[in-house]
Amino acid sequence: MSLLQQFQGGRSLRSLSKLVCGLSLLAFAVVACDDDDPVTKESDPVATYDAAVIRDWMDLSINMTKETPGFTPPVAARAWGYVGLACYESLVNGMSGFSSLAGSVGSGGQGGAMPDNPAPESGVEYHWPTVANAALAEIMTSMYAYATAPANNATRITAMKTAFEQQFQADVDSDVFTRSQAYGKLIAERVYAWSQSDGGHEGYLSNFPEDYVPPSGDDGLWIPTPPGFARALQPYWDEVRVFAENQTSVTQTDPGPPPAFSLETDSQFYMELIEVYDVSQSLTQEQRTIAEYWSDDPGLTSTPPGHSMSILLHVLETENSNLSGATEAFAKLGMSLHDAFVSCWTSKYKYNLIRPISCIRRDLGDEDWLSIVGTPPFPEYTSGHSVQSGAMTAVMTSLFGADYSFTDDTHQARTDIDGSPRSFASFDEAAEEAAVSRLYGGIHFRAAIDLGVDQGREVGAYVLDLFN
Repeated sequence: MSLLQQFQGGRSLRSLSKLVCGLSLLAFAVVACDDDDPVTKESDPVATYDAAVIRDWMDLSINMTKETPGFTPPVAARAWGYVGLACYESLVNGMSGFSSLAGSVGSGGQGGAMPDNPAPESGVEYHWPTVANAALAEIMTSMYAYATAPANNATRITAMKTAFEQQFQADVDSDVFTRSQAYGKLIAERVYAWSQSDGGHEGYLSNFPEDYVPPSGDDGLWIPTPPGFARALQPYWDEVRVFAENQTSVTQTDPGPPPAFSLETDSQFYMELIEVYDVSQSLTQEQRTIAEYWSDDPGLTSTPPGHSMSILLHVLETENSNLSGATEAFAKLGMSLHDAFVSCWTSKYKYNLIRPISCIRRDLGDEDWLSIVGTPPFPEYTSGHSVQSGAMTAVMTSLFGADYSFTDDTHQARTDIDGSPRSFASFDEAAEEAAVSRLYGGIHFRAAIDLGVDQGREVGAYVLDLFN
């Protein structure tokens, strides 16, 4: 078994073969001013390299998210936001048409905007895949190999880092290699240091804070749900800093209040409640498959933002994207997913809307009713699946086009559900299916689903504006 197979627990990396093939790209441009001038080396731009290093680190992060305790959807999305940002900042000086996000990203949030990062040393050569490998190893260690994480997290990260180092050292001068390693590590350290001020640091240790008391006194307010009746998850996540400038992705993407709680038969709330109940009573096999396919439960899967990352990984492989394109996409999607969960969680705990299961049991009198997928422990409005899916389609459509067709194979290895790959004519189509899966699953009302997708699209647009 190879080293790369070992750190994946026996599973071959999707892009291992592309990594080997991509080594032919690791050559340096030789530039001469004229025939009499000495020949000098310059760093090749990032776009000249294969994206294997990005793809394989993404693949590892998806697997580790599934297996690391405490990585609930908001926590997982935050990690990908900073991992993507650290990678981007480490390579941006070699990416034509791009500039650092320092001074703008995080502006207006607690801890302030990201400070300037050191630029590469002028007049010397850097090997950008080595820079990326060092940056990703450092930020992944900070995010996934903390004291209470599984011990094999650090082992797998070290194995990944070492495997790429051994590949790159064969083609890179020792001084270039050492300089590139040091630079990538430094940028990741700087990004991680800034991340600690955002209000979400070590969120995996405080998913269910004991000091939070849900509002009460109104029949339309959220209450803990069966069967576990768990405490509220991340009720203070609205205080976490977002990446988009001046926190506008939170304040200006608020969809407004949900339909007012009412059991009057002609009220919008009641009609949406009846829709959930009726759908649950006549669920088709296809609807059940969709509900289970997109459930993406923490601990069993890499969570909903991990599903979006898996889609991106598939597209990067299909397109054989270069290192620059993969870095741009990774940063944009990771940051958008994080901001989507802050925006969504702000709405959830601002409106504190009751879940369908509570209404169906209490108000419709079906005391034994259960949703076919587990009802998660936080308020209903808006739908997290919908918001993060809206952010995903905003980013992916901007990068790959409105009519980009693809097949999602995220769950093809699962045997507990029908994980057969699903094909889509666009990212919008996938986002809409992910969103409506929560109606089929019995855990969201229609307004939370439809308005949630719009909310996520707006969040994604704010993050994309950072790069303009």
